[in-house]
Amino acid sequence: MMNADHLPLAGLLVVDLSQFLAGPYCTLRLQDLGARVIKIERPDGGDLSRRLYLSDTMVDGDSTIFHAINRGKESLALNLKDPSDLTALKTLIASADVMIQNFRPGVIERLGLDYASVRAFAPRIIYGSISGYGQDGPWVKYPGQDLLAQARSGVMWLNGSADDGPVPFGLPVADMFAGANTAQGILAALVRRGITGEGSLVETSLLESMVDFQFEVLATHLNDGGRLPQRSKFRSAHVGLSAPYGVYPTRNGWLAIAMTPISHLAELLDIVDLHDYAVRPESWFVERDEIKRLIARRVAEEDTEHWLAILEPHDIWCAKVLDWGEFLTEPAFLNLDMVQQVQNAQGRELRLTRSPLRVNGTRAASDRSAPEIGAHSAAIRSEFAL
Repeated sequence: MMNADHLPLAGLLVVDLSQFLAGPYCTLRLQDLGARVIKIERPDGGDLSRRLYLSDTMVDGDSTIFHAINRGKESLALNLKDPSDLTALKTLIASADVMIQNFRPGVIERLGLDYASVRAFAPRIIYGSISGYGQDGPWVKYPGQDLLAQARSGVMWLNGSADDGPVPFGLPVADMFAGANTAQGILAALVRRGITGEGSLVETSLLESMVDFQFEVLATHLNDGGRLPQRSKFRSAHVGLSAPYGVYPTRNGWLAIAMTPISHLAELLDIVDLHDYAVRPESWFVERDEIKRLIARRVAEEDTEHWLAILEPHDIWCAKVLDWGEFLTEPAFLNLDMVQQVQNAQGRELRLTRSPLRVNGTRAASDRSAPEIGAHSAAIRSEFAL
């Protein structure tokens, strides 16, 4: 386990006023890199994600998502409508390196904690701000929620097959990318501050992050006469890629096949009808549904392992489709050592994921779980004379 003092952000103090997913995901990344994160929570209930339903699994009254995204942080309970608590928060921010908030536009100004106000008493602060749709514009007052941001961004028309209608991602990708983008911007701002001594305002939104997420296919749309993305009707996996790109059922499971010349597959899969397409590369996109159906019929005749034994030695890009039960017991996954065991205040052991980053060859780990509401209030108030 890497000592936190040797991590890149060791000694950095982050004050986190965010809740739900986007902001806390950002501060989780900073915490994994060594920063000390003090999470500001309401005394009456704390972060709303403590009760956010991810499943019917709760751990001592808090949701599993809260534990996953807030491990290793400290909790300071403050009522921001109480003038003395608000003064205490400002005192803490004045000692911090980074502040992050994801209130709806207008709320932070009413609290007197917008960037201009904070900069007046903390000029070196790196201030991260995440919203749903930016700070102005016709959507500014809409709820900044992941599914709604996906819906408004056009991304749902990239998933599923042509007849499926709009299909959302099965994960909160708008939240997670907004958090990751904010962390990236904060790190760049910290580098700049090290050079100039000046603080910065780093802003993004769920919508901006979804636009960036789609940069590859949007570039085609913007430079191809506004042509809308066309999903395959059969086994669609990417709107911009030709056959055989997709996932195919085998006799005992599923096989993913990525970018591969049809001429190679025609021989290796022994599909006579593919040879006509093999000599017409222009057909691999235009007639991708027909090609995929031929592949699907052949692949379904044998087990996944049979096809992997044929395709992998010829460097065909393919993979068995694993479920979590299979993936989490795979030696390749176990070798990454990405699961850690932490203990909460009640002594319950939790298994949670670890940082995706390795620094100097070592992945950071922590034995601290997500905090109870206000668990560190007394210690923090004493330390910073709040």
